[in-house]
Amino acid sequence: MNTLTLLADNLAQNNFGDTQTGGLAGPMGLFIILVLIVGTVLLIRNMNSRLRRLPNKFTSAGPSGDRAPGRVSSAAEPHGDERPQP
Repeated sequence: MNTLTLLADNLAQNNFGDTQTGGLAGPMGLFIILVLIVGTVLLIRNMNSRLRRLPNKFTSAGPSGDRAPGRVSSAAEPHGDERPQP
């Protein structure tokens, strides 16, 4: 009966996985947060430098010359003072 009581005491002991002595969660959490902050700052700096290198306006490099990609034909658009007749 002594063995049964010892086994029941070990099974009834509830430590919720907290078997390490010395808290490691706080310093590890701080380290992860600092790594994420440093990574975010580096990504922002990289994106800003790439955006500064872009030209102010993009020229059309398509086969039709003056037409931007995704637009309908320039013939369908009125030019200058020409307005469609009602």
